[in-house]
Amino acid sequence: MALTVRDLTEVDSLGLVLVAGARGADREISWAHAIELPDPAPYLAGGELVMTTGINIGADADAQFAYVARLAAAGTAALAVDTGTTIADIPPAVRAAGDQLGIPVLEVPASTPFIAIARAVIDALKADELRSVQRVVDDQEVLARATLRGGIPGVVDALADRLSATVVVVDNDGTVLAAGGDDQERLIAVLGEQVQPARRHGGVHVTADGDAYVTIQNLRAAQPVRGRLAIRTSEPMSNADRLLVAHAVSLISIAIEKPARVVDAEQLLRTAVAREMISGTGAVDGAVLRYFGFEPGGDIVVASFTGAGPLLAAQHVLGRVLTSFLMAPMGDEIVIIVPAAGSRRRIRAVIEELEQKTGITVSGGMSRTVGPTDLSTALEQARIAAHSGSGRFTEFGELSPMGVLLEGRSTAELRVLAAPLDALAGGEDLIPTLAAFLRRNGQMEAAATELAVHRHTMRNRMRRISQLLGDDLESADTRAQLWLALKAWQLLASRRPG
Repeated sequence: MALTVRDLTEVDSLGLVLVAGARGADREISWAHAIELPDPAPYLAGGELVMTTGINIGADADAQFAYVARLAAAGTAALAVDTGTTIADIPPAVRAAGDQLGIPVLEVPASTPFIAIARAVIDALKADELRSVQRVVDDQEVLARATLRGGIPGVVDALADRLSATVVVVDNDGTVLAAGGDDQERLIAVLGEQVQPARRHGGVHVTADGDAYVTIQNLRAAQPVRGRLAIRTSEPMSNADRLLVAHAVSLISIAIEKPARVVDAEQLLRTAVAREMISGTGAVDGAVLRYFGFEPGGDIVVASFTGAGPLLAAQHVLGRVLTSFLMAPMGDEIVIIVPAAGSRRRIRAVIEELEQKTGITVSGGMSRTVGPTDLSTALEQARIAAHSGSGRFTEFGELSPMGVLLEGRSTAELRVLAAPLDALAGGEDLIPTLAAFLRRNGQMEAAATELAVHRHTMRNRMRRISQLLGDDLESADTRAQLWLALKAWQLLASRRPG
C-alpha cells in the first residue's frame, strides 16, 4: 500500500499536523524533496512532498497563494512548512490556498528535521516496493501451480483473478484457446479488430476500449509467433502487473510450444483416427484403438458438442475427465467417440466440468449405443439430438419420433412443412379448430366439447377448413400430413421471440 499524506501525519515521531487541504489527505507520496526556490514547479515530476522553511513562499498573501497554486498545478502531493527556522506560523494565505486547491499543507514542528521526514518517506516507499516484489513472486508461484494443474486455461484463469481483469488467449488463426474473467466476448471482438495493429507493433500493443485498457502481447517460444494474449483492465497496469503478465506470457508460450511438439502429436493422431472412423474409408488398426482405450469390435457412443467454449479448454477437460476417447473438431462442433460402457456418466461428467470451467451452458447431443460399423448412424443421431435440444445437451434416446422428425429442422424447413396451413392463417379460430379435430380423431362432438363451442359451429368451421384446404379430411393420408404441418407450425411459433 502506497504512503499517503494521512499516513505520514500518523507517524508519531514526526509530529506533523495537517492544517489545510484535508480533502487531499489521501494523496499518495512518491518522494520527499526539500526545495527553497520561489517557483519549485519546473523541478517537480508530480507526487512529491515539498518541504520548505518558508523563506521564499512570498512576501504577501497574493504571492503566497500563487506559490501554492504553482505546486498544485505541478501535481505536488503535499506542502510541508517548517515553523521553527524562518517563520513561526504558516501564513493564512497558504492555508487558504491549500483548502481551496485541495493540496494538503503540513505544519512541521521545530524539533523535526527535514531529513527525518525524508527518511520516513523513503522507508515507506522501500517497504511498499518490497511488498510489491513479494506479491509478484507469490503471484508467479500461483501461475506456475496453475500451469501444472490446468495448462493454459489454468494460467489464464489465475491471471484474470490476480489482475481482476479479462484475459483471452488465441492462436494464429484466431481460435480462442482459453478465456477467463468477465467481458470475454467483448475482449475477443476487440482482439479481432486489433490483429493487424498488434502485428505492426510487434511484441506489445495497448489500445483503449471505452473506459478500459486492452493490452495485446505476442506469444512465442522460439522465433515464430504462436498466438496472442489479450488483457482487458479497468485501470492502466502497474509495473508489478506487467511483470506478472510477462511471467504468464512465458508460461503460456512454453505450454503452446509443448502441444506443438508432444501433446499435439497425440491429439493429431487422436483426431486422425476419429476422422477415419467417421468417414469409414478404411479399417483402423486394433493396436491404435487399444492405445486410446477402445476394444476393437466393441460398442461405442458418439457425442456432438455444438457449444463447449474454447477448443483448448475443451480438450484439456476431456483429457482430464476421460481416459478413453477419440475427438475431432469438425467445423463448429466437437465430435467425441467413447466406449459404450459407462458412456452416459462420463459424458455428463465432461459437461459438468466444462460448464464449471467456462461458465456457459454446454449444448450438444449424444447418440444411442451402436456397433463400431454404425458410427455414421450414431453421429447422425448425436447431431439430430444436438439440433433439437433448444440450447442444451440432449440424448437421442430422449427424443420422440416427432422430435426426431421436426426438432432438428431449420426454420426454413419448418416453414415448408407448415405451408399447408397457410390457407387457414386468415381465420382466427381455424387452425386451433383443425388441431382439436385431429386430436379427437375426427370426432366432431369431442372436438366441439374440447373447444367449448356448439357442434353446429364446429361443423361450419370444418366445412370452411375443407374448402380452404381443398382436401378430403376423411383421408388418413391427408390427416397425417396436416398433423405434421400442425406440429411444424407449433414449433415455428415456439421459436419466435416473445
